[in-house]
Amino acid sequence: MPEPQPPSQSETAATGNSNSGGVFATGPDPAPTVSDASLLPCHLVNGCAALTWAFGHLVTIAEPEDMNQLRVGSGHVAYLGARDLVGRTLTGMKRRCRVKKLRAAASRVLPLWIFFCGGFITALHGQNDWPAPGHDSGNQRYSRLAQINTRNVSRLVPAWSYQLRKEGALFRPSESIPLLIDGILYISWPRFHLAALEPETGKVLWDYTARGAYVGNGLADMRSMAYWPGDRQAPPEILFGTEEGELYALNAKTGKPVPGFGNEGVVNLKTPEVMNGFPRMHLGITSAPFVYMDLVITGSHLVDETGSKGPAGDVRAWNVRTGKLVWTFHTVPRPGETGHETWQGEDWKNVSGVNVWTFFAADVQRGILYMPLGSANNDYYGVDRRGANLFANSLVAVDAATGKLKWYFQAIHHDLWDYDMPVPPVLFDVVQGGKRIPAVGAMTKNAMLFILDRVTGKPVYGVEERAVPQGDVPGEWYSPTQPFPLKPPPLSRQSFTPSEIAKVTPEHEAACRALLGDLGPRSNRGPYTPASSIGALAFPSPTGSAQWSGAAFDPGLGYYLINTTDSGGFRVIRKQDSDPDAPPESPRLFGRGGIGAAVANNSGASGRGIGSAAGTAVNGWPCWAPPWGRLTAVAVNTGEIAWQVPFGTASGVPEGIRTGGVNVGGPISTAGGLLFIGATRDAYFHAFETKTGKELWSWKLDEPATSVPITYLGNDEKQYVAIPAGSKLVTFKLPSAE
Repeated sequence: MPEPQPPSQSETAATGNSNSGGVFATGPDPAPTVSDASLLPCHLVNGCAALTWAFGHLVTIAEPEDMNQLRVGSGHVAYLGARDLVGRTLTGMKRRCRVKKLRAAASRVLPLWIFFCGGFITALHGQNDWPAPGHDSGNQRYSRLAQINTRNVSRLVPAWSYQLRKEGALFRPSESIPLLIDGILYISWPRFHLAALEPETGKVLWDYTARGAYVGNGLADMRSMAYWPGDRQAPPEILFGTEEGELYALNAKTGKPVPGFGNEGVVNLKTPEVMNGFPRMHLGITSAPFVYMDLVITGSHLVDETGSKGPAGDVRAWNVRTGKLVWTFHTVPRPGETGHETWQGEDWKNVSGVNVWTFFAADVQRGILYMPLGSANNDYYGVDRRGANLFANSLVAVDAATGKLKWYFQAIHHDLWDYDMPVPPVLFDVVQGGKRIPAVGAMTKNAMLFILDRVTGKPVYGVEERAVPQGDVPGEWYSPTQPFPLKPPPLSRQSFTPSEIAKVTPEHEAACRALLGDLGPRSNRGPYTPASSIGALAFPSPTGSAQWSGAAFDPGLGYYLINTTDSGGFRVIRKQDSDPDAPPESPRLFGRGGIGAAVANNSGASGRGIGSAAGTAVNGWPCWAPPWGRLTAVAVNTGEIAWQVPFGTASGVPEGIRTGGVNVGGPISTAGGLLFIGATRDAYFHAFETKTGKELWSWKLDEPATSVPITYLGNDEKQYVAIPAGSKLVTFKLPSAE
């Protein structure tokens, strides 16, 4: 058996075409550097305006054909010199000018000054808006708005709501993350609906429904959209994908399809080179595409629990104006490409999965795109995909303009647990001994947070390969080791022993001991316990400890903030007779309910399971000791847990016992010292003090909020917090008198 490939870095090119550049990108907002941030914008805006005017008097205005230019228009500024290309937002300036001849001093100073001012005003603009699902290209989900803060959040009240469900329509609770850009709030919801709203009232400015009605396995999510600000020739665009395998571009102001993009505003993503000869199999998009310069970059949603063969999970970049393909990154390396050696024989051919189904991130300053890649299909059975299986379960860094590989880090070798990387990468700096290390946080479903140098891919706190349990499935390839970060510790449960049985009530403890007191060969053997023919207790379950809803980051505190669920279950894998309805080359395995050809989880003794789903011992309570859900702050400068509190509820638990519970939905953080999050089954929307984890406010919603909130400043100068909750978008603000 070949040894698994260790995490490593590479500058070797994968595949991709060169890109000629673009005009716009956003990066993570820098942390505030003064104590009174409310006064800083006024001083700097005035200073930028005055000195830019002064420098401008040193230049001679050129004729239009002179293309070394300083362009200010459509709300954006870009300096497009021979050696530099910078895109930044510059709000409130509506004129255009061209630079032909500069006096010696001004020629050196003016571009740098404009770059500084443009960068500052970008931060100011982003402070008021929520222009991307992660707020910024680094997914920090941090807003510098502080009108709502720890002192007054207890007085937060509903402002307005918008009904997403249309009368009589089928509906799946919304998982969308809204956007707020230039005074317009954009919201999407399942089955391909979008609307643009007035952010102070919820008044509809336009709405749009994409064609198609895919329901598949119940997923018809549109977890968010992407925004491109346009240029002199093209209007701003809203870009999104559908489960029909189509990429749409709409005019952000009118909601009409952009005629020059693809076929009347639509690009077909189900092209032969990715469908791998399986044209009828599913390929769609659930999460937002990613805009970098003049590229729109797409991942895909594939059906995980079929056989290993099917559409490819390749990442592709398209020209945002025309919809033409620019580059492709092969997520399963072809012969001659880095990582191909981690697939034995011909097992790499037509493998499905290894896709980005969550959100991308980018270090715009360095031009690096970060791709969190999922598992190879089948998620639980790897007999026909022997080897470590790069780039599955990896964070891969590529040149954002060309798609060429820079480095990769594989968090799990040969995944058999569906422990992919659903948490969007978060970019931040680690400060140690006065030195700043540009870092990225990458987290898998199995509760491990890897903090890596985002330039090189090297772990900041070290990673070691540890021996893990081996299985007994005939023909299976088991990796003898898996990577474990030395810091931080796991953020939720990874193992179980009978001494850790829950004792919430005497009756609950007795029932759990009867179920789990003596599992014998079905006992949990620690992290990465594999499935077996008689069942094995594994932690976490495939639903994972952390999910696509992801994390937030507070740059002032240096805290990585995330909610997790402690989940587990029995994993059983049994061979059955072939099924003529199964996908080609798919082994037929014992399944349950809608799980299909895979592993039956939570199906233990006498058909009962343990976990947060049906089949737990008493009242739906898990049989392992609480907490069953957690909210955690990791201090990235030390790698230690700063605080951790139970998060969520379990129905019927005696009063005063904080168990936490299942939670689905993500957090944001603000300069007001607050963390906002929905996520809990009891349908409460919460505000916590970011520094301590103390809950300061909550509000009962009509339905659970299984998405991510946003916050923004309205045209009325009021700060709002908005959260999709089931079939509604609900907003909050302070009372009008404040």
